[in-house]
Amino acid sequence: MEKEMPTHPHGNMRRKEREITDRKEIDEIIHLGKVMHLALSDNNLPFLVPVFYTYNGTFIYFHSAKAGTKIDIMKKNNNVCFEISIDHGIIESEVACDFEAKHRTVIGFGKAEFVENDDEKIAALDSIVAQFTDKKFEYPKGNLNATAVIRINILSIKGKKHGI
Repeated sequence: MEKEMPTHPHGNMRRKEREITDRKEIDEIIHLGKVMHLALSDNNLPFLVPVFYTYNGTFIYFHSAKAGTKIDIMKKNNNVCFEISIDHGIIESEVACDFEAKHRTVIGFGKAEFVENDDEKIAALDSIVAQFTDKKFEYPKGNLNATAVIRINILSIKGKKHGI
């Protein structure tokens, strides 16, 4: 299952003035976001899916049913790319092709690993749920067993901002 990361992650940013190099600002964007876009590849065919996630400062976690396209792909190829973007808006112009997107964005590459430890799964699920409600939940063993929690080991990460 383990495959080497491609050699291209994070080439040089063309617009250096837009690059975020401060890891604290990158972490802030990850913490403030609610939806992560997860990119996978199956036999050179891209697959992109939005997921709710959480970040503990080291790993990104998300959850899923134990069956489905993204699970099937990650079992064959655990290389992932993820994107989180906040502060969206439009920067208008008098010239049609000069409109730009206002945003702060993080893009990273990593390895997806299926979490098997129930304590780690519950901690990740609690953290994801806490972003949306103050309610506390129990996870019956059957539900916990039917839920996949995936940990992304971040290998490379960059940030970019514009109009902020």
